[in-house]
Amino acid sequence: MNQKRGSDKQKSSVRTQAIADLLVQIASHSGVERKRARERLVALGRPAVAPLIEALADDRKVVRWEAAKAFTDLHDPGAAPALVIGLEDSDGDVRWLAAEALVGLERAGLKPLLEALMQHAGSVELRDGAHHVLQSLRHGELADLAEPVLESLEGLEPELAVPFSAEAALQALTRRQR
Repeated sequence: MNQKRGSDKQKSSVRTQAIADLLVQIASHSGVERKRARERLVALGRPAVAPLIEALADDRKVVRWEAAKAFTDLHDPGAAPALVIGLEDSDGDVRWLAAEALVGLERAGLKPLLEALMQHAGSVELRDGAHHVLQSLRHGELADLAEPVLESLEGLEPELAVPFSAEAALQALTRRQR
């Protein structure tokens, strides 16, 4: 039994080092190397999620871009809050990828998005990103939740109307999940 536990620890340590190495590679000047590293992080799945969430807050745009791009394939609900923050990134490409990743999460990405809209409706970047996400979700099973928030986002004073429509949508979403 102790041998198995030691073997599991060793595998975990090797995986942790591999992830750290791949995170260095996603900052490479070589686009091919970055893409290969991102694809390997995605293939690792769950163990790569927390480090990629941290990478979304990196100072380097290329690292944030690669992390957001990875989440468009990973579809991990644990990344949703960080992706919502990514909607306000200083770089438009990172914001777009964060929105695309949230679209891929569907229902799992909606709760943190609606909560952010309730608290930070004054952010133009957040509203633009939310519009992108909700526009994509308006044709699926979440259409009835997305539509009123979209109307508020497209209205005359979205910074005033959006918190109310987002709260109503969040309440409806919560009722559905019971």
